[in-house]
Amino acid sequence: MAKSMVSFLKPSLNWLLVFIPVTLFIEHAMPDKPTLVFLCAALAIVPIASLIVQATEQIALRTGDAIGGLLNATFGNAPELIICFVALRSGLTDMVRASLIGAILANLLLGLGLAFLLGGLRHHIQEFNPRAAGMQASMMMLAVISMMVPGGYHTLVTEETLHYERYLNIGIAIVLLVSYALSLLFMIKTHPDFLAGEKGHTEEEGHRWGIGTAVGLLVLSSVLAAWMSEILVGAVEGASEGLGVSKVFIGLVVLAVVGGAAELGSAVMMGRKNRMDLAMGIAIGSSVQIALFVAPLLVLLSLFAAPQPFVLAFTRAEITLVFMSILIATFVASGGKTHWYKGVQLLTVYFIFAILFFLIPGN
Repeated sequence: MAKSMVSFLKPSLNWLLVFIPVTLFIEHAMPDKPTLVFLCAALAIVPIASLIVQATEQIALRTGDAIGGLLNATFGNAPELIICFVALRSGLTDMVRASLIGAILANLLLGLGLAFLLGGLRHHIQEFNPRAAGMQASMMMLAVISMMVPGGYHTLVTEETLHYERYLNIGIAIVLLVSYALSLLFMIKTHPDFLAGEKGHTEEEGHRWGIGTAVGLLVLSSVLAAWMSEILVGAVEGASEGLGVSKVFIGLVVLAVVGGAAELGSAVMMGRKNRMDLAMGIAIGSSVQIALFVAPLLVLLSLFAAPQPFVLAFTRAEITLVFMSILIATFVASGGKTHWYKGVQLLTVYFIFAILFFLIPGN
């Protein structure tokens, strides 16, 4: 215990935990400073994400990379779910759709790209299970189809057929949730061997935590991440004006990166440790979970807790960006081997999209 405390107090990201009380103080003492609240909440989420990384890694040592990646995606996506739910209750449906798209792009391009790049700089060639990557990619294609159908129907909706659009979204949401549940059954129960990672390519592991400590820290960190994320989304509008950037950029880039800091940090750390199956399981698996679990769940929750039902009516531009991201991620991740330049390719696409979002006019 003493050794763990000494390790915790060494200069590290843990020191940024001080921004949790700082954020709370500024939020209550200076409510007219939303930009400052936004920045402090963002900094507070960074060390919380680091703790989620460490706890998930410890659990993955006992459960295997497939389940470890699933656990990280689940707890790492808690901030996104909270952010979107709070925004839905405030009637900010466009912000919700932007956050969902931004989170998918951040995981597929930024998270996976950094994992490939930084892992490849330490290891000449890194290997992973191509079957698992292929399955995750096919699930993302399913997600794109689920976005295209309601989006296309939305262009045909009139006042007389508005209620049919709601039924369509509810039906699609239920189908996607069932599909996601069956994918969990496939990965965990019936075919865990299909998704098993490559053996003999991981670095030597250090001190192991007790399973109770790891699970407890994971749950506590996820609660803190959700709390700070709720404060973050409350300051988005004021921060957008204060920083001089559009809400589109805030939602698609800033909010997505900060809200997804846990899984992004996890994927990068696993890439550095040459655990590419876990890195890809986190990055791609998180995108799959957002599209097939978080988005349809928000559709159902909006029926009870939002001023208006949430529909999955993504624009053609948003669907196109996701589709292109899936294509480049699939091509780059094919073959079961990767190196640092593949990471550069993914990051190049992400930064092109980020520049586009930054220059989009509007509020």
